[in-house]
Amino acid sequence: MRVTLAGHAHLARMIDKCRAVLAGTQGEYIYPCPMDERLMEFAGITSDQFTDAVKANPTDEGVVAWFQLVAKPHSLRELEDWNRRLLLRGPSSPESMANFRKYRDAVDPSRTDLSAWADLQDLEEGRVVPRREAGS
Repeated sequence: MRVTLAGHAHLARMIDKCRAVLAGTQGEYIYPCPMDERLMEFAGITSDQFTDAVKANPTDEGVVAWFQLVAKPHSLRELEDWNRRLLLRGPSSPESMANFRKYRDAVDPSRTDLSAWADLQDLEEGRVVPRREAGS
C-alpha cells in the first residue's frame, strides 16, 4: 500500500488488483474499489482506461510509463499531500466504520489502535503495522 510507483501511493496495489481481476484470481480483492477510484480521479483517468492499459502492458514498468504519459500532472507538494491523505484516510460514515471494525476484527481484534484503511490493508496482507498510541 505504501510502496509508490510514479510517486503515487496505491498505484502498485491497483495494478496488482486489476491484473488479478483480469485473470479471474482476485479472491476477495475489489477492483475498482473506492481507493482505486480516488487515485484514478486524482490522476484524471477512468477505470476503463486503466484496465485497458494493464491489458496492453504485461509489466509494471509498461503500466507506469503509460500512467506517466496520461495522468494529470501534479506538483511534488500536491502529490505528497494526496499520498498522505490517502494513507491516513479512515472510515467516513457509521456504515464504513462498522465495516472497518468487522474487517479489523477478522484480522486482529486487538488492533483497536488502527484508524486508517491503509493500515488495515497492510495488516491483513502480513506487513508490519506499528502500534499507535490512542489519539495519534
